[in-house]
Amino acid sequence: MKLKTGLFIFVFLCSIPGMESFAQPGPSPDQELKLPGRYFELLGESIRRINAKLDANPEPTLASLEGGLLFAHFPHAVIIPAVLYSKKHPLNKHFGERSMLLLAERIGDFLVKENNNGHYRDKGRNDSDWDTYMWLEAYRLLKNQLGEDRRTKWAAAILENLQLLEPPLKKYQDYPWYNAPFIITSPNHYSIYASTLLVGGYVFNKPEWIKLATKVLHRFCVHEQTPDGYWGEHSQAGPTTGYDYVSFTQISLYWEYTKDPEALKALRRSTDFHTLFTYPDGTPVETINDRNRYWGVSMWGHFGFSHFADGRRYAEFLSGFFPLHGDTASYGGDIQSLGRIAQDLMYYHEGPVGTIPQDKKQYAHQMKVEAGIRKTGPWVVTYSGIIAPPVSLNNFFLDRQGNFSVFNEKTGLIITGANSKRQPELATFTETIGRDSIHMPVESRLEMNDKTDKLSLAYNVFFASLVVPKPEEKKLSFQVLTFYKWGEAVTALNLQLILKSGQEIETGTGKRVVLGNDKIEWGDAETGGVLKHHGWVLHLPPGMHFSWPVYPFNPYHDAPETELSKAIGRLSMPLELKDQVIPFEIEVNE
Repeated sequence: MKLKTGLFIFVFLCSIPGMESFAQPGPSPDQELKLPGRYFELLGESIRRINAKLDANPEPTLASLEGGLLFAHFPHAVIIPAVLYSKKHPLNKHFGERSMLLLAERIGDFLVKENNNGHYRDKGRNDSDWDTYMWLEAYRLLKNQLGEDRRTKWAAAILENLQLLEPPLKKYQDYPWYNAPFIITSPNHYSIYASTLLVGGYVFNKPEWIKLATKVLHRFCVHEQTPDGYWGEHSQAGPTTGYDYVSFTQISLYWEYTKDPEALKALRRSTDFHTLFTYPDGTPVETINDRNRYWGVSMWGHFGFSHFADGRRYAEFLSGFFPLHGDTASYGGDIQSLGRIAQDLMYYHEGPVGTIPQDKKQYAHQMKVEAGIRKTGPWVVTYSGIIAPPVSLNNFFLDRQGNFSVFNEKTGLIITGANSKRQPELATFTETIGRDSIHMPVESRLEMNDKTDKLSLAYNVFFASLVVPKPEEKKLSFQVLTFYKWGEAVTALNLQLILKSGQEIETGTGKRVVLGNDKIEWGDAETGGVLKHHGWVLHLPPGMHFSWPVYPFNPYHDAPETELSKAIGRLSMPLELKDQVIPFEIEVNE
């Protein structure tokens, strides 16, 4: 069968609905429901919504079902009733329930129809191989109940789609690295090809698929993963944190089928990485991410974490943020995440529950690359001195130009170190020498100790150090120290503020404005050296300019954001060609 143009070439140039973060709620009372009980509750509640969606579309097509965020990747729904029907567990109220089998059959038959009429792999239905995996698992669980005719039709359609994964998997298997500059697609997609073909090989007795997939996935474990525990999407220089959950999920699946000891070692390293670099609100740390400025709480790969006591606690922590009644598109409840929860439930390993960094009053970790994180009471500060060359043509990889973030448990993210592209004005430091604009450091060093952390970033005519002493319960102070070296340049400091549109911002002069579409440009005279917003007070040094709204780059649109909810505030000030001390202070009140 001929490969569809574009299915594998630059397949990563598409968005993943439901993966980017929206307004994040705090932990709900449901967070106390332990696993796997919460998974059963979430999946049981989703059945009502799936039935309602189908009943409202008497002649459904994938196009009619998949509009909007909640039901993108609708084929993932097939795994939910399949797992509830087949998973024998004291907490599963739906085990053996005929209505679950009938719903799974209804969805699977619909997928056969959409596949046969060519809609399953329609242009615009990106990543249909992700759907094929879910359908394959449903087939594996239910094949003895499907009846010969239905079993034959499902198998034919699934095999038709699985066969498309073999050519790219075979082509790239010996390429120098399994990352975007070499394999064109990205490692998370390539690992999905491999794990899906691996499961398909076992289900349909295809030893050649098992052999090929095993070779690729074993290499992911022993060569492609960095010592810091992540799989670099563009290079090993630094992580792409959100998508790393996707690669982690495929190695988790590989372990389930092969028990390769190298896979378990890789899962241990990755569990450490993700538990360390997750904020108390469940979202991945953005400062070290070279592809996404924000990312939602992930439901991918919990079963891989569940091999370890702390990993089970981490899975419990993450699942607590997923809404039990996810009927709005503003956050969570999406069918793709629910499909991943069903996968988690299939392979979850119950056992003792340990503790994670988020449970601790304080912790710190410094990576082998120049990046680190520290939690002190309610404060979490992240540093990135990761240096990587800019990627000009590929809009999906951002410039590593952000270096510093400040999070507080009461207010959420205050200062973000999220990266951007074609927006040097959002880089932490910039220098312009003639016609050359430099917005990424040429060298860096991170020093962390219990009293003071210091991230130093070198540029051409100067270097700067971000110095952060141990914060107090309600106050965090930091300084920017600049050191002039030689030459002439126009230099600047920039900080990105996370602001809530529709909420008020107040200045030290008593000025109050509700943040909306109206542009704000304030200097010292307007701010009075103080900004107050969303429970925090930021004390500014003289010479700092505040701008709102500023729309950062969206890699999926290859353009700046247009939604006000994604806008940020920008603080900027010119630097002098001399040594300077620039102080800041953040207070968070009750």
